[in-house]
Amino acid sequence: MKGKFQSLTGRGDLKSALVVGLTIMFMVCFVHISYAATAKEIEARVDAALQLFNEVKGGTELLQKAKGVLVLPGVIKAGLIVGGEYGEGALRIGGKTVDYYSIGAGSLGLQIGGQRKNVIICFMKEEVLSKFRASAGWKVAGDGSAAAFQAGAGVSIDMLEDTVVTVIFGQKGLMANITIEGAKLTKIVR
Repeated sequence: MKGKFQSLTGRGDLKSALVVGLTIMFMVCFVHISYAATAKEIEARVDAALQLFNEVKGGTELLQKAKGVLVLPGVIKAGLIVGGEYGEGALRIGGKTVDYYSIGAGSLGLQIGGQRKNVIICFMKEEVLSKFRASAGWKVAGDGSAAAFQAGAGVSIDMLEDTVVTVIFGQKGLMANITIEGAKLTKIVR
């Protein structure tokens, strides 16, 4: 009995516990991924997120200036050394849905926690919107033509002049990192 007790406190079991913990975390966080939301469910979530976004200072004006708006409501991000992010949303042009997209990302590093957030990606120029729609998958990453920020963080939306503006708002939960850099957007074929 003493030998079995000692083996439970060894380093090998710490690794096993970490693997079990990560497996449980991914099952809990990504169980909703096993089914794709219906178009009706996505539309209802997008409408609710846009209503909330209209309360953000400059939000309505940004939406009016955009050539296209990808709304990803309720994106879930969770991590415990290994992390992941997933959500589904709709691309709207002229206020009408033209396509559905998912966002997904994985990460490895010092991280812990979970968060639900809304993400809005505004395409401010027609050529960038066309390039996005023609691509098979689009990696979201900061460059000279994109701006990403957290609403309410002291940035004025109406002063942004970039070709792609990403706004993160309505966060719930505890996760130190709010960036979507490295996330991949993929068109959902219905």
